[in-house]
Amino acid sequence: MNLPKLNNFQIDDVIKSALREDITSWDLSTNAIYEDNKLAKISLISKDNGVVSGLDVFKRTFKILDDEIFFVDYKKEGDEVSHGDLILEIIGKASSMLSGERVALNFLQRMSGIASLTKNMIDALDDPNIAIVDTRKTTPNLRIFEKYSVRVGGGNNHRYNLSDGIMLKDNHIDAAGSIKRAVELVRKAEPFIKKIEVEVENLDMLREALDSNVDIIMLDNMDIDTIKEAINIVDGQALIECSGNIEIDNISRFRNLKIDFISSGSLTHSAKSLDFSLKNLRYIDEWNSI
Repeated sequence: MNLPKLNNFQIDDVIKSALREDITSWDLSTNAIYEDNKLAKISLISKDNGVVSGLDVFKRTFKILDDEIFFVDYKKEGDEVSHGDLILEIIGKASSMLSGERVALNFLQRMSGIASLTKNMIDALDDPNIAIVDTRKTTPNLRIFEKYSVRVGGGNNHRYNLSDGIMLKDNHIDAAGSIKRAVELVRKAEPFIKKIEVEVENLDMLREALDSNVDIIMLDNMDIDTIKEAINIVDGQALIECSGNIEIDNISRFRNLKIDFISSGSLTHSAKSLDFSLKNLRYIDEWNSI
């Protein structure tokens, strides 16, 4: 699986912010019960069926609290897991494990839910010629984690942010006065290396976009018969993306259409978190007894 690398420079600030939210001063429960230097082992167990995503973020959460914690892996990123599967074991100070538990699980559960939904959407479409891509409908400050998880689930990423690509939507077109004028303004202002995508809502807008020689056309909220007509009109002159209220229960209607992409905000805004749990904490006497 060819995945982007989540490096510490990108993720540490987000993780630290989440830890500060959960531990404003100190962990009252853990500090009262667990001796700081007491060593233990605990197991990460899957309580759901799905695709695991975010193991590096999960581990990094603990490492930020305690660099001496380490892990024994039984599953890897992108693996399909079932209820009851052992994902990994954490070994280190019991106090560090308990203080980082909730934040680490929150990241892992959210990311794995997105990866699982993405895989299920791909399976429901069942057409390897159409790429399923995400949108910018992500949780604030978690976009890098959520778009990464779409990739873990087998999907692809649309533009990462507003600086990453040119997409002219209805409000841009209204502000410019027409598709033609909007494209002209963009071509004057932006580098020639950037592709231009235009969102169209009907066939007249489609023809205007084609006359403007755009690179990608998004067919927004069109019914299947209109999409088929649009495909014939485009006839290879631009890449085609379909979007608009596309969910797992209706994505199969696009199967075998000659389009290039399906974008769905539901991959990130409607994914149900996958359930994991840290269980079976047990003390160990010393490192060499592991």
